[in-house]
Amino acid sequence: MKLDLNIATLRRRYLAGELQAMALMRDIVASIGDDPHHVWIHRLPLEEIEKYVTALQDKDPAELPLYGIPFAIKDNIDLAGAPTTAGCAEYAYHPQRHATVVRELINAGAIPIGKTNLDQFATGLNGTRSPHGACRNAINPDYISGGSSSGSAVAVALGQVSFSLGTDTAGSGRVPAAFNNLVGVKPTRGWLSTRGVIPACRSLDCVSIFALNTEDASAVLSVAMMLDEQDAYSRQVLTHGFDFGRAESFRFGVPRDDQLLFFGNQDAAELFQKSVAALEAIGGQKVEIDFQPFLDAAWLLYEGPWVAERYAAIRDFFDAHADAINPVVREIIAGAKKFSAADTFDGMYKLQALRAEAALSWGKIDCLVTPTAGTIYRIDEMEADPIRLNANLGYYTNFMNLLDCAAVAVPAGFQQDGLPFGVTLVAPAHQDVPLLHLAERLLGITNRHSGAGRNSVKEDIPQSGQNQCVEPLARTNLNHLDSGLRRNDASPDSIAKLAAGRGRVAVCGAHLAGLPLNHQLTSRGAHLVARTHSSPDYKLYALPGGPPYRPGMVRVPQGGSAIEVEVWEMADREFGSFVTGIPAPLGIGTLTLADGSSVTGFICEQYGVQGAEDISHFGGWRAYLAQRGV
Repeated sequence: MKLDLNIATLRRRYLAGELQAMALMRDIVASIGDDPHHVWIHRLPLEEIEKYVTALQDKDPAELPLYGIPFAIKDNIDLAGAPTTAGCAEYAYHPQRHATVVRELINAGAIPIGKTNLDQFATGLNGTRSPHGACRNAINPDYISGGSSSGSAVAVALGQVSFSLGTDTAGSGRVPAAFNNLVGVKPTRGWLSTRGVIPACRSLDCVSIFALNTEDASAVLSVAMMLDEQDAYSRQVLTHGFDFGRAESFRFGVPRDDQLLFFGNQDAAELFQKSVAALEAIGGQKVEIDFQPFLDAAWLLYEGPWVAERYAAIRDFFDAHADAINPVVREIIAGAKKFSAADTFDGMYKLQALRAEAALSWGKIDCLVTPTAGTIYRIDEMEADPIRLNANLGYYTNFMNLLDCAAVAVPAGFQQDGLPFGVTLVAPAHQDVPLLHLAERLLGITNRHSGAGRNSVKEDIPQSGQNQCVEPLARTNLNHLDSGLRRNDASPDSIAKLAAGRGRVAVCGAHLAGLPLNHQLTSRGAHLVARTHSSPDYKLYALPGGPPYRPGMVRVPQGGSAIEVEVWEMADREFGSFVTGIPAPLGIGTLTLADGSSVTGFICEQYGVQGAEDISHFGGWRAYLAQRGV
């Protein structure tokens, strides 16, 4: 029987005293059996796992967000006391300390089960380039699992662990997620430390996360991310700005039709269009973009000088032990020797130009959606044509780190043959939180479980305009999100406490969408996040003067009404200039909304409404203007 290893479920059972960590670990070890899918390279003996469990005995499960949660580690990431091989036994070494990201997870209570199979030296997107055998797809073992983080994905999909760590340089944290019906998070480069990780391309590498759902992925990310002063490529987490993932409306880009490739897979093409329709149904506006700059950047990763980074990562071993390396991997890495230092600079110049071109597209959209992979292949097909078919798998993924993007791979239904399909949501660096929020909403449209347990997908996608997932205002702090994370926060949504760098303001009059002063918001990059009402404690007055005509909203102790308002969000740096332009008797204060939450918003001084017409019975400024025929 497949174990229910959802993090929220396990936490609930631990907190209720219904589950003992060691009992769960015994069940997990027993469930793995003889590993017919070739998931594992090194499984920790039960007595080694017990040491991690014993370390939790005096700890309160409520204080550790990952208390007793089993996880797997790709075998190019160090776990102290276990060999790190990168899929090559001759390369193996025994680290004395954990990789930084592993240490953080263990400190939060997570329990490692072992090291997983991979495309050797993390070079591949298919999972077949391993001396330990091709890792088999969790849904249909005749098909590839995706790579290079193959075993990490399949371990989660088969219910052997709650989550796992992979790495992602070219798509290794996303393609296996799509092929095994999982959520795959490729964070902003540097959010998760790569100290203690064997590099593929050190300047581009990311540690990635495989999880059953976005809540689990967020919980893991909130623990694992940190600024590591001993990692030269570690980065401070920056504010994410507009949270398009929870906005009532947002703009998402899709490649032009002639730039979408599915390599003959019609099912995948149809499933992608269903995902586009689903995004439109939750308030997204589709914008076709020119995908060519992204494709040109992707070409540089393997056909340009960046392949030399793969050689630099293992140069001494490669030169001394080339025969120990998988022939396909060896051929790819050996190609690095044809590039000169001048070629490297030429590649850097090309990449910078492509970043500028891509920026033009980002100016038109909040995020991009693509297939994670255009198709999937049988293991025997991949082994017969390993380089060309692998390149097809990277069509939508290889540009990501070169263009400094964050991404979340999301399950998106099943082909007629039962194999899963996935899409990837992409945005510029530090937009990880909005991407996770949007992924959660997209998954909410369908009725599916992740992993190898196939569930039917709703075919009746809501029509565009039938917004099914508008953000409930009560779910978030409408002023400013917290500036950081509490490391012991057990909430799966603790990732939402990352600073947005934006504030919200409620408007009730001429600044409403489509009215004369709305441009003062939109010109500052503000976004509409909700249409709602105030609490029934206000009166609305039509102020003298104009145009533009304005109302004044005043809180009263009794006899008030609920007034229509819109909540807009803008960057903190724009708020001061916006407030400066507000004329007396209007000003900015605190409004109470219908759900009881508070938000910064327009108020009016009492003297300003003396002799003004009370229009509260209209319920809002729009209704009043309509009655006047304005």
